[in-house]
Amino acid sequence: MRVFVTGATGALGRHLVPGLIAAGHQVTAATRSPARAAVLRGTGAEPVVLDGLDRDAVVAAVRAAAPDVIVHQMTALADMRSLRRVDRVFAATNELRTRGTDNLLEAADAAGVRRVVAQGHNFLYGHSGGPVKTEDDPVETRPVPSAERTVAAIRYVDETVRLKAPEGIVLRYGTFYGPGASDSMVELVRKRQMPVVGGGAGVWSFIDCADAASATLAAIERGEPGAYNVADDDPAPVAEWLPRLAEVAGAKPPLRVPAWLGRLLAGEFVVAQMTSARGVSNEKAKKELGWEPRYASWREGFRAAVGA
Repeated sequence: MRVFVTGATGALGRHLVPGLIAAGHQVTAATRSPARAAVLRGTGAEPVVLDGLDRDAVVAAVRAAAPDVIVHQMTALADMRSLRRVDRVFAATNELRTRGTDNLLEAADAAGVRRVVAQGHNFLYGHSGGPVKTEDDPVETRPVPSAERTVAAIRYVDETVRLKAPEGIVLRYGTFYGPGASDSMVELVRKRQMPVVGGGAGVWSFIDCADAASATLAAIERGEPGAYNVADDDPAPVAEWLPRLAEVAGAKPPLRVPAWLGRLLAGEFVVAQMTSARGVSNEKAKKELGWEPRYASWREGFRAAVGA
């Protein structure tokens, strides 16, 4: 197939583009950076330098590529070491998830592209009910104030792609780890600046970036329209995975602080993720996409990605 990939040099795209080429697909790979175009060409893809917020340029690029599938992985993540003001950190990414999504869907319609596969996130789910969510569980409707626009942007992608694309698929990824994805978190852990807050009962789901890319490739090739959780098989509370990450990173065990101090130091969003977040089940993706993660658990994945 002909596949148009945005965010082609991001943490996931750098695995996805070579995977698509290896699978025999023709890839047009979009990046905002002219310097990275040569890297993409070296993988066998046809690079295009593109600003996802430039509507006319997006429509023209997609029409010229005439793809069978569009993959929406556009983000603009900056320094992730402080999430006290989440909406400020994610401001550019939120624009790409709203205006950028609209541009890609308009381009898909203009070029007659039926299948659009988009990046979602499991932060979408509410923090009540059971510890592990399926695609049928309700999404968050009352996020903490500092993350309102960010959660709304994730919801926008999730709802709009599935509503407007004839074959819209949204992959609700767990937290990425691996080179280029978890470097900031590992740095904080090594400096003992990422404590276990309030008992660490929040449940997280993780996914190795290469595993996320393989799930994305599966969704490009098959699967019914809809939402799919893409994570490993092992949702775990912060109090369990964070000390393990510190161990494989060669750091001292994380500090432990009460929730009230966590709010002062890191803000409400971090405290919510540490104390009440919910993980996700990947059973639908495994069954309907025919996908299996290489790392069934972050326990092995952390060791390979960080402790090697």
